[in-house]
Amino acid sequence: MAFQTIKNVKIVGVAATVPNYVEENSTLNLFQSNHDYRKFVESTGVARRHIAPDDVCASDLCLKSAEVLLDELCWKKEEIDCLIFVSHSPDYRYPATACILQSRLGLSNGCMSFDISLGCSGWVYGLSVAGSLLSSGNFKKALLLVGDVTSRSKSPEDKSTFPLFGDSGSATAIVYDDGANGFLTHMGTDGNKYDTILIEDGGSRNPATLQSFEKKEYAPGIVRNRLQTGMNGMSVFSFGISRAPKSVRALLQYFKLNQEEIDYFLFHQANLMMNKKIQQKLNLPDEKVPYALKNFGNTSSGSIPLTMVSEIQEVINRSADSPLKMIACGFGVGLSWGSVYFELNETICCNLITY
Repeated sequence: MAFQTIKNVKIVGVAATVPNYVEENSTLNLFQSNHDYRKFVESTGVARRHIAPDDVCASDLCLKSAEVLLDELCWKKEEIDCLIFVSHSPDYRYPATACILQSRLGLSNGCMSFDISLGCSGWVYGLSVAGSLLSSGNFKKALLLVGDVTSRSKSPEDKSTFPLFGDSGSATAIVYDDGANGFLTHMGTDGNKYDTILIEDGGSRNPATLQSFEKKEYAPGIVRNRLQTGMNGMSVFSFGISRAPKSVRALLQYFKLNQEEIDYFLFHQANLMMNKKIQQKLNLPDEKVPYALKNFGNTSSGSIPLTMVSEIQEVINRSADSPLKMIACGFGVGLSWGSVYFELNETICCNLITY
């Protein structure tokens, strides 16, 4: 079973950045009437999304988050031992975007930098990897940069994806702290269902050709080409409402955590109907489950830190006076999922940044 106990690490800061441009879903031609629009918002919770312009990448949004966070923490750049970039929106097929970010941030050549290719579960997986690298004490400080420009891979003629997804980038600062409780994690993967959320062409398996750009109508209101995201909505919904609560329960039971003592449950912001079903299955009160869907949509890998910054920033910034017990759960493309327990104490949560 994929459980981990990662001692001697803690999160000391979180920042998140969204693009300046806001697209209101009420203005989209995908909805035939106001009734259709209201029905969409009622089920998904998404009224608007922040969309990156063509010349802004996920790395730019993460870079801005990192710059602000490093300034808030007064970290010396030469002290950062590790930089991890988690995204499905790399700058290039290669080199790794983390290498570019190491240079742009002015970090030392002694900073280990690498990418992790994951989407909705990415922040939880990244936290697990960064924590594991730090826990021995050989590394002291790590930057976890997580974000996506998911809007760029969605077809404007696909009502099942285009109005749902937005863009964001985040930075999480993690340190070695001898004696800290650290992270407790549970992870899982079901690669048999890899094609549930899929871009068919553009990789080594199916290189892009002229035919890749040809549009196809898969269902009424769902038109895309093979370089744009296809999603089996019913399969994703079934997966999410099953795996996410099971993962959280497994984490609670394996590590003998008291669910009532958890201050907040931070779920990947998939869509409101799915997330509410997960919340209902776990019998969680509304005040413990913050949502950022209305103003940001589904921002893939960056949705959990974005929710922390946009919805519970003030509470986190008071964690020196009142430490917080948190569980985060990410789930989606892969299919993959992960849950993590961590505590926040004297953690800096920056104001939401626009870029």
